[in-house]
Amino acid sequence: MRKYKYRKIHYHTPYFKLNSLQKKRSFDFYFKKINSCILYLVLGFCLFACYQMIAFPRIYLDGGNFVKVDYLSSYHEPGFASSYLGNDITSKVKVHGEVDTSIVGEYPITYQVSSHGFSTIKTRVVKVVDSKKPKIEFTTNTKKLYICPDTKYLFDDYKATDDYDGDVTEYVKVKQVGKKMRYEVTDSSGNKAVVFRKILYQDIEGPTLTLEASNPLILTVGDTFHDSTYQVRDNCSSDIKVKIRGNVDTNKPGEYERKYIAKDDAGNCTTVIQKVTVFEPSRKGVIYLTFDDGPRSGTTDKILDTLKEKGVKATFFVTSGGPDDLIKRAYLEGHSIGLHTASHDYSVIYSSSDSYFDDLQLVSDRVEQITGERSYLLRFPGGSSNTVSRHYSSGIMSYLTSEVVQRGYRYYDWNIDSRDAEGGRFGADEIRNFVISQLSHDRVNMVLMHDTKVTTMDALEEIIDYGKEHGYTFDRITPTTDMVTQRVNN
Repeated sequence: MRKYKYRKIHYHTPYFKLNSLQKKRSFDFYFKKINSCILYLVLGFCLFACYQMIAFPRIYLDGGNFVKVDYLSSYHEPGFASSYLGNDITSKVKVHGEVDTSIVGEYPITYQVSSHGFSTIKTRVVKVVDSKKPKIEFTTNTKKLYICPDTKYLFDDYKATDDYDGDVTEYVKVKQVGKKMRYEVTDSSGNKAVVFRKILYQDIEGPTLTLEASNPLILTVGDTFHDSTYQVRDNCSSDIKVKIRGNVDTNKPGEYERKYIAKDDAGNCTTVIQKVTVFEPSRKGVIYLTFDDGPRSGTTDKILDTLKEKGVKATFFVTSGGPDDLIKRAYLEGHSIGLHTASHDYSVIYSSSDSYFDDLQLVSDRVEQITGERSYLLRFPGGSSNTVSRHYSSGIMSYLTSEVVQRGYRYYDWNIDSRDAEGGRFGADEIRNFVISQLSHDRVNMVLMHDTKVTTMDALEEIIDYGKEHGYTFDRITPTTDMVTQRVNN
């Protein structure tokens, strides 16, 4: 057999100078070397992994290494456990990191545990995501879009908001699709909202009519009445006709209504009613007997007996206390029922304007339930000039005295104080003298008394007798009685 003699390869010889057989032998040699290296690396990695599993503590994360939570929700730790050589060392795990669900993003939470000189660290990534769609709202009908005939849609009756991005109205895309309008908006997190509205070319909105005069309008007998100027606008029509109906007789005290009616081309109407109250002029020499804080059994009923016997009408500013039947009796016998207060607690009534009107509503509801009529006559606790309200709300009386009139009420103070509420300091004779000494034929005499006082009950008959003997007349307050007010001090 013929023997082949292979020439020895010198590995420093350039590869391109080798023949094909030499190149093959060189490739086989290096391939084996590389395979051996890879094998040793894999074996080393496996040995290291086994060593780490045996020598290092282990940490287990409930819920996985990645957790998603919604924006503005509450993040709760899913849980974790740790062991070393079969022993539970969960209590040794230290957790670091916080999740702020008010900001979208990723938040790493690290878990670290050490035992017998070996430490292990694991990381969980909490991703705060905004998964809620934006909200598209309309100022008009949400299902149907009414557009003025022969006009174009101006894209101005919608608003888009997103829990994370806030106002995204400017990103709304509006497109007409057949007989519908399509609204689409996408927030920064990729959440998309789509809303459709049916298109109807029809004017269904009435004109806007605004009166420039005060409402209600207050006049005195003999004053001249002029119709209010007004402003009228319409979404579709440019030429709006306004008709005015109703009569006002300024020669006769009473309450009147003047109707302003605006009608557009589509037949939509808007009516604004202006209330006009014509008050009788101040009646000099008249005495208005007014009683606060009642009713009260044992005094109010006796006062009603005296008024009935003397044929005199008076005004009772009531509270939420006392029996209903005394209010009912006073009303049926022709006396006026006004509103004083429900609680008569200054700290409550004058703590804010809302508190005052809440209290007023309570006593108003009581009177309406008893009499069947709503009363618009009122007296402020302590009068409009009181200063005790300063302790609870600065400037509140300046606001209330104006606001009650705007709401249609009439408030009445007094110019004669019987002083019967001064802690029982004065007897019936002194109360009588306080009243009659201040009476005058040159003005209206608005007398403050309290039907909860026995001394007032005892003094009333002589006050009435004195008034009649000296040419005075008596009357009750009505909605057309001119207000008697004091200077506001708060």
